Amino acid sequence: MALELSGILDTPRDIVRSRLHGMARWSLGLLLTIEHHLEKRRSRRTLSELTDDELCDVGLTRAQARAETSKSWFWS
Repeated sequence: MALELSGILDTPRDIVRSRLHGMARWSLGLLLTIEHHLEKRRSRRTLSELTDDELCDVGLTRAQARAETSKSWFWS
């Protein structure tokens, strides 16, 4: 009887632990995605501030830089 009661009591705890673990993974994934998009936004802002000579150094034209910086900061 003690084994059956112990097994029953462990089950809800395991379910909660599993759900919390899943929520933590999902939250971490969301934060990493947002950080990735913010980094792209920062990079595009920096790109927009480069001079023509600096753009030439990295192998881009002003038109290519303008096309990249005109993209949405979040969706592209």
